[in-house]
Amino acid sequence: MDFLIEKSSDFTSIRVLDNELISELSVGLKSRLVLIAGSGEQNMILDISNCTYCDSSGLSAIRFANTLCRNAGGRFILSGLQPEVKKLFDISQLGFDLQTAGNMQEAVEMFSKEGIE
Repeated sequence: MDFLIEKSSDFTSIRVLDNELISELSVGLKSRLVLIAGSGEQNMILDISNCTYCDSSGLSAIRFANTLCRNAGGRFILSGLQPEVKKLFDISQLGFDLQTAGNMQEAVEMFSKEGIE
């Protein structure tokens, strides 16, 4: 299993268990995201704290998750962005339209502060 998916009352968290978010894993992630969104979920946390490498397909999957949540009127938070991966985000300028949290606890607190949880 490449992901750990947990549903709470107000959001679904997806933890990437692999240390690389690359094309093979990204395809599976996008499929899972479609299923989660298709079940009516609007709010997601994607935890990539295990990932020390991300390629362009990984960035695409993250952008896709953000778009799914926004189009559904929900919220997407990216959690656990590691320094090596953050460099790629900075270069791609993807991070400017993403909400990020240092870890899962912070991400959950971000939902709580907005009155979602």
